[in-house]
Amino acid sequence: MRSGAKVGIVGGVFVVVASGVAYGGYNLWNGVTGGSQDVGTRSAPKTGPVTAEEVAATSRDFLAAWAAGEAEEAGRLTNDPVTAGPAIAAYREGAGVSEATITAGTPTGTVVPFTVKATVTYDGVSKPWTYASKLSVVRGESTGRPLVKWTPTVLHPKLTAGATLRTGTAKAPPVKAVDHKGIALPPEKYPSLAPVLDALRQRYGGKAGGEAGVETWIESANGTPSSTLLVLSAGKPGELRTTIDAGVQAAAEKAVKEFPTAAVAAVEPSTGAIRAVANNPASGFNTAFQGKQAPGSTMKIVTAAMMMRYDVAGPDSRVECPPTVRWEERTFENLDRFTTNGDLTNAFARSCNTAFIKAITPLKGKGVHNTALGDTARKWFGIGEVWSAGVSTQDGNVPESAGSETAASYIGQGKITMNALNMASVSATVKNGAFRQPYLIPKDVDGREFAEAEPLPGEVARGLRKMMNAAATETHGTALRAMSGVPSPKGAKTGSAEVADQEANSWFTGYSGDLAAAAVVEAGGHGGDAAGPVVAAVLKAG
Repeated sequence: MRSGAKVGIVGGVFVVVASGVAYGGYNLWNGVTGGSQDVGTRSAPKTGPVTAEEVAATSRDFLAAWAAGEAEEAGRLTNDPVTAGPAIAAYREGAGVSEATITAGTPTGTVVPFTVKATVTYDGVSKPWTYASKLSVVRGESTGRPLVKWTPTVLHPKLTAGATLRTGTAKAPPVKAVDHKGIALPPEKYPSLAPVLDALRQRYGGKAGGEAGVETWIESANGTPSSTLLVLSAGKPGELRTTIDAGVQAAAEKAVKEFPTAAVAAVEPSTGAIRAVANNPASGFNTAFQGKQAPGSTMKIVTAAMMMRYDVAGPDSRVECPPTVRWEERTFENLDRFTTNGDLTNAFARSCNTAFIKAITPLKGKGVHNTALGDTARKWFGIGEVWSAGVSTQDGNVPESAGSETAASYIGQGKITMNALNMASVSATVKNGAFRQPYLIPKDVDGREFAEAEPLPGEVARGLRKMMNAAATETHGTALRAMSGVPSPKGAKTGSAEVADQEANSWFTGYSGDLAAAAVVEAGGHGGDAAGPVVAAVLKAG
């Protein structure tokens, strides 16, 4: 072992210290990880699960080689040395890591957690950098040797395939985001905004008048910065005004924390301005904007609009709601196989699946049953158009269907995918009577075009508001309990979307005054039980 690296066992925990910009060399242990055994005497490759001893020794050797800057040797201790070696080398060179201490924790089976305490240096400026990650040990398929299973997250938990760590002058100046009233939106206070603000910085930082500082960031394969990991020297932030409302955002942040996995978005119907977006967990994937999930019975808002468009039924039309209905090879049923008598408003308020599926029969006679829902979603609700919100969002999708998938799509299942922002916009369109594309940054900042749709015909808009109000206010309305304390005028729709091998996802969308919102709670069950209170809390704050 050379003097540039130190290795030892401290209190039963393995510690590696590699110091100096050049990283000292390091001689790996032989033994359980391979060594220089003569080929002629080598026995057949070992098989079976890796042992605890192999996990400990392999992780020890790998972390030691990494900390010592021996990228090629560290790569050889993985099951993908061609990818791992260069990635480990880039860690030191691209990120400017001048010193590293790696402390391994207690293994859990084949998984070994560890903590990295590094020093990043650039242009004479140094800053400590600490984070946690983990690795797992597997048996090599051809050699039988225990090896670290290579994945970029070994180097850093946010690193993805093709991405690299970089340290230098940031590609975009920092921004100080404020809400539509000028109130500051620090991510420490509004954690769900952290990934959104990072995306806004990369897109609009150069337009906000700030000055770039020196940072460590993750750079994607196409050269685009994503996550800032460390700030060595702060730049001068420019101010960027968003459409967020600080009060509504605070309520949204609090509401989603009641559930392990939840997302909510709020939109102003009269303008399309996004007033809140919140996710739990707050960091990582922005489900509220980028999710692609079946929306369940909240889709009945669009289905009802389709029924009125094609003269199948209106809010006062008498409809059948049997316990079950068969469409081609599949039987659909209501919750607990309930049945009810009355008009479409009653069926909507009670969320009768069968009444909406029976709408297929007259549409089939017109030859539009497989396309009518998607055409209506695009024509009046802007679903299927390309939205330009100012940050990346996932557009809703209502594709052409066939067979039993057509019936499933009428109640928000099948191939339909939506997210909270999409469904908040659906409610906003009903309340306003016309689609206004949701946006976080005004279009005049960069001259982008907004998606457009035809206004709802007056009779259709009034009919949808009547049905959504019934769901939120009438005795048998599925949204009654959640919306009981929400100010009028109001309307809502519940939904639950079936997901394989788990409890149904809970969906809810509604409006109150000039604010509309939608939420999804993973494995939350009935829409009114989980997602409903999230939406209600946001609407009350509007």
